[in-house]
Amino acid sequence: MNPCYCLTITGRVQGVSFRYHTMEKARELGISGYVKNQPDGTVYVEAQGETSAMDQFVRWCHQGPSFARVDHVKMEPVKRSGFSTFEIRYAG
Repeated sequence: MNPCYCLTITGRVQGVSFRYHTMEKARELGISGYVKNQPDGTVYVEAQGETSAMDQFVRWCHQGPSFARVDHVKMEPVKRSGFSTFEIRYAG
């Protein structure tokens, strides 16, 4: 089974198209899951994919898009699976 992680990304990560670029990178790497903004100013990601793709994705999350400033990435394995695509989720 492919690894699945949740990531909480802190820094200047909202208002800089972080979610959009995260979705684009995930789709490029064949990763499924979702990304969403959190009320506390962080970005939350759940992602699943092949190990090598996940390694690349996590490295990218430590940098983010050009206008972002990533201060910290907290990563934890989770036992979720079954994502079919990667999407942006909105608070609702």
